[in-house]
Amino acid sequence: MKRETVKPVCVLVGPMGAGKTTIGHALAGALGVSFRDTDADIEASAGKPVSDIFVDDGEEAFRAMERAAVAEALADFDGVLALGGGAVLAEETRELLRGHAVVFLSVELTDAVKRVGLGIGRPLLALNPRATLKHLLDQRRPLYQEVATVTVVTDDRTPEAVTEEILGALKP
Repeated sequence: MKRETVKPVCVLVGPMGAGKTTIGHALAGALGVSFRDTDADIEASAGKPVSDIFVDDGEEAFRAMERAAVAEALADFDGVLALGGGAVLAEETRELLRGHAVVFLSVELTDAVKRVGLGIGRPLLALNPRATLKHLLDQRRPLYQEVATVTVVTDDRTPEAVTEEILGALKP
């Protein structure tokens, strides 16, 4: 018996502070599907927060967990899926995203800082948070653009306005 192919309605990518979780919940509600966040999947399987995984096990261990969590979610989840900000760093993950509806939630430094604060609970922002966040935005933007089928700017916009734009873009 052939297994039916399942894939997310859409996948949200973008840096921390772009609104992936907020927009993901709103979008899932509007579409009548469930929402899933791969960082939450990793925390559930590891039994500890992402920040503790970074401290206890290191970034490399976290990235391996992240690649596995993304691959699993892309293969068996049919709702709105949000990936962690660094998930696109893995070429394997970028390859798996091909053929999916991928929405890049774009945010500039000023809005990202307003939304995430300066690093509380964000392991990559522990030292010099503003400069680190700017570096991460600059480094990852081309990768988000590479995997995106749609780019939505979130700066100075309400979650409702961003959600409406995505809904319009997802219509066939």
